[in-house]
This record gives sequence, structure tokens and C-alpha cells, in this order.
Amino acid sequence: MSLDKFRLDGKVAIITGAGRGIGQATGLAFAQAGANIIFSARTEADIQAGADKAKELGVKAIGVPCDVMDEAQLKNLARKTIDEFGKIDIIVNVAGGALPNQIESTTRDQLNQAFDFNVSSAFSFTRICLPHLRESRGCVINISSAAGRIVQKNFCVYGTVKAGLSYMTKMMAHDLAPEVRVNAIAPGGIMTDALKMFLDEASIQKMCDLTPMKRLGEADDIAMAALYLASPAAS
Repeated sequence: MSLDKFRLDGKVAIITGAGRGIGQATGLAFAQAGANIIFSARTEADIQAGADKAKELGVKAIGVPCDVMDEAQLKNLARKTIDEFGKIDIIVNVAGGALPNQIESTTRDQLNQAFDFNVSSAFSFTRICLPHLRESRGCVINISSAAGRIVQKNFCVYGTVKAGLSYMTKMMAHDLAPEVRVNAIAPGGIMTDALKMFLDEASIQKMCDLTPMKRLGEADDIAMAALYLASPAAS
């Protein structure tokens, strides 16, 4: 059956930034497709809630606290996954983000920190997991942003680092093929808790008016794209 190609039965997937929003939605979509899930983020209560929801779907799931800015914690995340499940098939690098900025008030350290959070963390975690991904002929999905290709005021930092993540994904895909598949998803306006902080009703309506489908995206929209890219259907 063609739909079987969208199944992830028995696969082991690690999702960073999985406390809420796109990360948690992706973990639950993978769980519905049969994967065992490691939910990872800094807030333990959030990732445990995600793991509990996944287990209700009949798969194994754990929450592992991790700050992706800390290399030792990334290594611990991979190690705990191997200890618990014995393999790594899929990693989804969701953790990231940066606030709008004005150039004259943005320091070099702030730019470097945003690059580290969005790009270096994804590079490092992929490198850490690479021996296991090669063994399983697994895949990597990086969550980038449309901001990396669209010019908009006061997004110099966020747009630059997401453009870097998108291009790094292309380079990784070339370097790691055919053993490991690497893709990115670059969402536009997705209604997450992080975005809600910056929007009022007028802003939401303006964004909807600029979107052909006349609505903002939901976290599940991106989770479905990630499910396709993680599945044999995207081989």
C-alpha cells in the first residue's frame, strides 16, 4: 500500500525544541506514524507532557532535558537515546529562534549567539549523531525559516542565521548522501506561542492577507511536512 511508505514503525526519532509548537507537533505526528520519540527541550514539564501524549498513541517515548547551546548536553541526549532505544534513525533540529533586531543596537556577541543557537547547534547535534545515522541510513530535518530568503525590516539577525541554516542543510545533504538524507523546512507565518508574543489582531490579519491561503499556518502543517521527509515516501 502506498500509505505504508508514510509509516515510521520502529524508528527512533529525536526532536529538539520539542516542548511546544512545531517541535511537539512533529513528535506527536511521528508517534502516530509508529515511531518511538525522544522529546527534548529545556523545560522538563513540557517535554514530559509531550512524551505522555506520545505514549497514549501506543509508542515508547521519553523526555530528555537539553540546552542545545551546551555541547555536553547534546552528547548526553544522544547517549541517553542509544541507552534507551539502541539506535537513532531520525533527528529533527527544531530548537532555534531570534528576536527582531535593530542593527545599531545589536552587538557582535548577540549575532554570534543567534548563529550558535540556530546553526552551530544543528551542526553539532548532527555530527554527534552521525555514526548512528549512518548505521541506520537515517535522516536529518532542520527547521529553518522563510525569513532566510525574504527581506524584511528588523530581521537582519534572524534572517541571516536562518539563511545560514538553509544553506548548511544543502551542503550537509551533499556531503552525507547516500547514507544519510538531510532536508530543511522553511516555514512562513506559523501560529505558535513564540509568534503570538509579537502579534496583535491587526498584525495577524495583515499576515493572513499576504498569504495566498488567507490563513496563518499551524504547527501541524509543518509536522506533516516533516513526517513526509522522515518517511520512506521521501527516499
